[in-house]
Amino acid sequence: MKRPPFADLSDPARSVFVFGVYLLLLGALLVLAPNVLLGLFRIAATVEVWIRVLGMVVLILGAYYVLAALAELRAFMRWTVPLRASVLLFFLAFVLTGLAPPVLILFALVELAGSCWTAWALWRAPMQANTA
Repeated sequence: MKRPPFADLSDPARSVFVFGVYLLLLGALLVLAPNVLLGLFRIAATVEVWIRVLGMVVLILGAYYVLAALAELRAFMRWTVPLRASVLLFFLAFVLTGLAPPVLILFALVELAGSCWTAWALWRAPMQANTA
């Protein structure tokens, strides 16, 4: 029986892969049914195209994460840690300035948890041959 391509991923790559799948699902929801997600977070429904454009960007980011994980691109994995953690700062600023409801912080906490998982996995994992 053939093993799935993600079965042999290192721990850091697995954390990035899982996060990439999360982004793919989130992006698909934003493209296909954005108001479902907006309603869950008590954000007004919209008919504007921009939420779907954001969904497309999130889909593309998700693909980058999945492909980087499958290729074991350690440099990419390292870059994601501080960048994903910074989402909390941005979202806190949006909430504190009244631009977004406090529930938006939940997305930032998912980002922070993923960032911590990747950082921890990178710290624990021995360096592998591909240190791109």
